[in-house]
Amino acid sequence: MAHRLPRRLRAVTLVLALLSAMLGTTPAHAEVEHPRQQWLRDSTAGLFLHWGMFTAPRHTDCASWERDVTAGGWSADYWVDEARKLHASYIVLATFHSRLGYARPWPSAIPGSCSTQRDFLGELVAAGKAKGVHILLYMTDDPQWHNEVPGVQTLDSAAYSAHKGQQVDLTTRDGFGMYSYDLFHEVMDNYPDLSGFWIDNDNAYWERNGLYEQIREKRPTWLLSNNNEDTPIMDTVSNEQKTGITPAYDYPQATFTPMPRLVEADYKLPTVGQWWYDGNDSAVDYGLSVGRYVANAGSSIKSLMAETAMVNGKFPPQQENFNDFMAQWLPPIWSSLEKTNGGGYLYGGMQPGFWNDGAHGVITLADNARTQYLHVLTKPKSQDLVRLRDNGYRVTGVTDVRTGKQLRFNQSGGYLSILGITDWNTYDTVFKVTTAGQEGLYPQSILKATATAGTDASTLVDGSYPSYWDAKGQLPVSVTLDLGQARKATYLAVNQTEWSPTHARESFGRPEDSARIKDYTVSVSVDGKHWKSVRTSAMPSRRGVQFVDIGNQIARYIKLDVLNTWSGPQAPPFYRQLRIDEIKVGYGYPTKLSNPLPLEAESRDNILSGKARIEPCAACSGSAQVTGLDHGSVTYQGVEAPTDGTYRLQLDGTTSAAGSFSVSVNGGAPIKASLDAGNPDVPGSTAIAVPLKAGSNTIQVSGTAALDRIAVGPMPPASYVPKTTMTVKPSGVVWVGPGQQSVDVSAELRLDEDSVDNVRMTPVAPSGWTVTGSPVTKSGLRTGQTIAGSWQLTGPSGGQTGPVQVPVEVTFETVGMPKKVSKVIPIQVRPADRLFMREAESSLNQIGSAGITNCSACSGSQKVRNLGGSDDAHVIFPDVTVDQAGQYTLYLDYTVNGTRSYFVSVNGGTPVEASVTGIGNATVQTVTVPVQLNAGANTIRIFNTEDSAPDLDRISLG
Repeated sequence: MAHRLPRRLRAVTLVLALLSAMLGTTPAHAEVEHPRQQWLRDSTAGLFLHWGMFTAPRHTDCASWERDVTAGGWSADYWVDEARKLHASYIVLATFHSRLGYARPWPSAIPGSCSTQRDFLGELVAAGKAKGVHILLYMTDDPQWHNEVPGVQTLDSAAYSAHKGQQVDLTTRDGFGMYSYDLFHEVMDNYPDLSGFWIDNDNAYWERNGLYEQIREKRPTWLLSNNNEDTPIMDTVSNEQKTGITPAYDYPQATFTPMPRLVEADYKLPTVGQWWYDGNDSAVDYGLSVGRYVANAGSSIKSLMAETAMVNGKFPPQQENFNDFMAQWLPPIWSSLEKTNGGGYLYGGMQPGFWNDGAHGVITLADNARTQYLHVLTKPKSQDLVRLRDNGYRVTGVTDVRTGKQLRFNQSGGYLSILGITDWNTYDTVFKVTTAGQEGLYPQSILKATATAGTDASTLVDGSYPSYWDAKGQLPVSVTLDLGQARKATYLAVNQTEWSPTHARESFGRPEDSARIKDYTVSVSVDGKHWKSVRTSAMPSRRGVQFVDIGNQIARYIKLDVLNTWSGPQAPPFYRQLRIDEIKVGYGYPTKLSNPLPLEAESRDNILSGKARIEPCAACSGSAQVTGLDHGSVTYQGVEAPTDGTYRLQLDGTTSAAGSFSVSVNGGAPIKASLDAGNPDVPGSTAIAVPLKAGSNTIQVSGTAALDRIAVGPMPPASYVPKTTMTVKPSGVVWVGPGQQSVDVSAELRLDEDSVDNVRMTPVAPSGWTVTGSPVTKSGLRTGQTIAGSWQLTGPSGGQTGPVQVPVEVTFETVGMPKKVSKVIPIQVRPADRLFMREAESSLNQIGSAGITNCSACSGSQKVRNLGGSDDAHVIFPDVTVDQAGQYTLYLDYTVNGTRSYFVSVNGGTPVEASVTGIGNATVQTVTVPVQLNAGANTIRIFNTEDSAPDLDRISLG
C-alpha cells in the first residue's frame, strides 16, 4: 500500500477537454451510480492479496520466484475458495506493487520489470469466473522503491527505452507513468474477464494521456477503484487502514466519503505486520475483524480484508483459522448482511452507533427499510435491553435472527427498546425488526428552507441526500424551516453529510476532525417575527441521523442556529465546513407501551409521596414522568444489585432551569445529582455513584426536577477516561538558546463525550522552572465544551542544561472518579553553533496540505511528509528571527528515498533549489542552502509545486 496522498496536478475540466480533442476519447464524468457497479454494491466484502517477488523469503528475480511458487503447489482455486469462506465477492491481486519488486504475474511483451512465464493472473481470473468471484488487478503509480534492496534494481529503464525507441527513466514518476500506462493496455487487451483495476493513487502521466477515459471506452463494464482519494471518474473510493477509533471496530467513523458513493475499507486482517507475508504467522483479532466486517456493512462500506499469502499462495495458519471460523459464523446471520444497505443514512433506518449502557451497533436494511437488522456489536454492560432512536419507524415485531426467538419491545419518546435479551453472541447479536414504515414525520414536499449563508437551502428538504446544503465556511449560520402553516412539531431529524471523521485524528500525517454541528440553538415562531427559544445544546459528533427534541411546539417556522462545528483550526479542510444533507420535522413518536421499561418513575411498583404525581411527557420513556418532587418523592423498591459495591446511577429527568435530584439509598444520607437546564418537555441525564448492597435495594428520589426513569449499572472501569481532544502550543520540540529563557505556552481541551466535574488545567513546572499564570478551573464540562489557558514558562537563571519535559495537565472527575489527561511540551537547548532551530512539525509553522508523521530517527520523533506536488503542500516558517541582516547558512534536516528537491524562498524572494538523494526514507541527512535574512523576523517557505519533495525534520541557521 502507498502511505501517502498524492497531489492533483491538473485542472479537470481543461485536461478532459484537451484529451477529447487530442485523443478522440470521450471525457469520463463522475458517475456516482452506474449499472456496472451493481455487483460490487451487492457485495459485502473482498479479499486483498499482497503477494509478489518480495514475499518472504524474498526473491530478487521472477524466474526463481516463479519456480518456488509452482513447486509449492500454488493454486488459484485455493484463493477463490478462501475468499468464499469470507463471503467475499471479489479478490484484489497486488503483485505489481512498489514494495514487492514490481513483478508482473502474467507473461508480458513489455520490458521494464520482471514478469512470470506462468500466467498466474489468467489462472486466477478463470478460477474466479468459474465460482462467481470477481478479480481486480492492483496497479501502482510509485517508482520510488526501485532500489529498496541494496544491489537490486527492480526497474529496467534501458530495456523499456529500447522497447519504446526513446529514452525513458522509469525511476521518475513520469517515466513510470508511461510504462504502467502501457501495462494497463496490455492487461485490457489480454484479460477481458477481469473486473477492473484497483489503483493506488493517481499518476499525472495517466491523467494527461486520458488513461481512465480509454479504460471506460475499451472496457466499459470494468470498475476503477482509487486508494485514499475521491477521484470523480473512479467507481470506488478506498479508505486505507483506519485506526485509533472507539470502539476500535467502528471503521466508518474515520472514513471520508458519503453515500451513495461506492466506498471500500481496506485494512490488514493480521493484527500486526506488513500488508504482505513477512515470515510471521501473525495473530488475527476476531472481535476487531468481525466488528469491522459488520460495522462497515452498516454504512454500506465494503470490507476489503488484506491477508498475507505465502510464496506458495497458502495463508498462514492463524489466517486460515479465521477464514474457517467465518465460514461457520456468517451463514446463520447472512440474511442480515447480504445485499443490504446501511441504516441511519440516505436509505432510511433507525439510528446506529452508541446506544444505552455502553452498547454499540449498526443497522442494515432490507425491503426499503421495512425490515431492519440491529447488529449489537458491543452488548450493554449490565442491562438486558437495547434502546435506540427509532427514527419514526413503527415496529411490528422483533426476532433474534440466530435463535428465531421473538422478543418483547417498547416504543416511546422516540426510542425502540428491545427487552429481556438473554442470548448474547460474542461478536454480533442480530435482531430482525419488522416495521410498518415511518410515521409522525411531515413529508419533505410541504417544507421550505432558507439559510443566512451558503448554497441553496432548498436542498435541505428536497428528499435527495446527495444534493446537500453547504454553509461555505460561514458560521454562525441559521437555517429556517417553513411548515407552510402553524403545525405541531416535536423534533428535528438531521442527516449531515458523512464526509468527515467523527473525531480529531490524523490520516497519513494530516490532521482531520469532524465537520459536524457542535453547539446549536433551536427557536420557533408562528409568524416569523416573534421567536421562542426551545433548545440549546451540543450535538454529538456521530455518524447517521441525529435528533433534536424540542418538546410540544406549535409553530410555522423552526430556526436552527448553528453556532460552531466540532473541528478546530488545526484541521483546515474541516474547520467551519458544515454540510447537511436533509432535515426532517417530526410531530409525534410511535408508541407501544404494553411492555414497560424497567425502573420507570411512573411504574405502579413505585411509591409516590407528598405532591409527587404522574404527568404526560411525550419525549420521555413510557410517555410519562413524575413531577412535584420538590414537595414529594418517588421510591423504588426492589432495585437489584449482584454484589455489595458502588454503582453508577443514571437519572433521566426534565427541568427548565438548572435543577437537582436528592437520592437516598436504603435510607442513607441524601446524595445530590445536578441536572442542567433544558427544555421542560425533553429529558436530560445526570449520573452519580451510589452504594448498593447485594440483592434488593430501596432508592428514594426527590428534588427540583421531574423524573423520567433511572438506570443502574457498574461504575466505569478504572482505566476509563472520557474522550477529549487536547492541543498545546507550541507543539513539537521547542529549541531555546543559552541563558535564562522564557517560553509562552497555551492549551485547550475539548470534551468529546460524557460530562466531567471540577476541571483544572495548568502546566507542571520542572525543577528550576517557574510558571507565570494561574491554573484555569471550571466547575464542569459537558459534551463539546472547552477549557483553555495561557502561561509563561521561565527557565533557570543560569540557563537550561539539558532537555526538559513540561506537561500541561488537566484533572477532573467523572462520576466522582478522579481522572487526568496531559500533553507534554519538550524543551531543549539548541547546539552552540546554531542561531535558530525549529522543528518542521512545530505548531508555529504552517504546513498547508502536507502532513505530520512519526519518525524514530528524527529530532522530536516526528517529521513533515507529503511535501510537494501542489502549491499548498509546503512548510512555512514564520518569525525566523536573527539579530543582524546578512547571509546565513540554512540547514535542512530531511529523509528521502530516491532523488527529490526542495525549493527554498525567503521573505517571498526567488526560490533556491536543494536536490538530495537517499535510500529508504528512514535516515536523517542534512543539506545546506545559503540564505539572505533581514534583521528581526523573517519567513522561510520550503516547497516544490511540481513534484514530491523530501520529508522534512527541522531547519536551523548557522
